[in-house]
Amino acid sequence: MAILLQITSGRGPTECAWVVARLSAILLKEAYRLGLLAEVIEQEPGPLANTSLSVLIHLDGVGSNEFARRCEGVIQWIGISPFRPHYQRKNWFVGVRSIAIPEPITFAASDVRFETFRSSGPGGQHVNTTDSAVRAVHLPTGISANASEERSQTANRKRALERLSILIARRKEKQALSVRQERWSAHNELERGNPVRVYVGQEFRLRTGDKRD
Repeated sequence: MAILLQITSGRGPTECAWVVARLSAILLKEAYRLGLLAEVIEQEPGPLANTSLSVLIHLDGVGSNEFARRCEGVIQWIGISPFRPHYQRKNWFVGVRSIAIPEPITFAASDVRFETFRSSGPGGQHVNTTDSAVRAVHLPTGISANASEERSQTANRKRALERLSILIARRKEKQALSVRQERWSAHNELERGNPVRVYVGQEFRLRTGDKRD
């Protein structure tokens, strides 16, 4: 199952953006070693060279969810700032969050089932003596749309399909909005503390025992 892995500096200083860039390269290598498909699909540049405010990695393949689970959380780097060597602060934090990718909604002819029924007018009077009303059902999602105003079943079928396509487009928009909102919240909800991994020094060495199993 495909999943997104977002690495964020959490509105932190330039040092955190430097950590994001280093960490993203490390996680990509780890994913490759596990045989996963991993690709950076979005990168927000930081204020200086070799820095990134955030990096979005697309993961796919068997074990993607498990890998993302082990990476998710607060990452700490302990070291002297590469930009402000006399700065006293030595602890820098970034965040990693996994975001599930909604299953893509397909809209092929084979995904739609048409049902006919008899429409009724005011007072229960039948508009037509035949079952001219049509309901279009999108089988993968269960979304349905009706059309009954036309006298022709063919015309109602066309209208129902048009309405169904609009409803599916709205569902896709909601899914995309949900992913964007989750990504946005990751930037603002970074907690400094309880790291799942700790890296040390300019060589970015993983401290023994700090890698989540």
